[in-house]
Amino acid sequence: MELDIILRTGPVDVGHIERLLLEADPAGVVDLDAASGHLRISTCAARDEVAAILAAAGHPVEVPDIVIVPSVCCGGCSG
Repeated sequence: MELDIILRTGPVDVGHIERLLLEADPAGVVDLDAASGHLRISTCAARDEVAAILAAAGHPVEVPDIVIVPSVCCGGCSG
């Protein structure tokens, strides 16, 4: 699932967050949207796991602040 998160804490070390995420989900992807400043995470980890990972990285957020982005999958490539 894709997650959209607004971080209200200092500078974001995307690499550090990604290293922590990869321990929970080896296929996880993290990036920072330069236009909006939102953190985007693609993962199979649950929102509470992602909240714990962000807290460990120095960016505590509440689970309700982690927004699940609706899928844009058309199903064409898998079927």
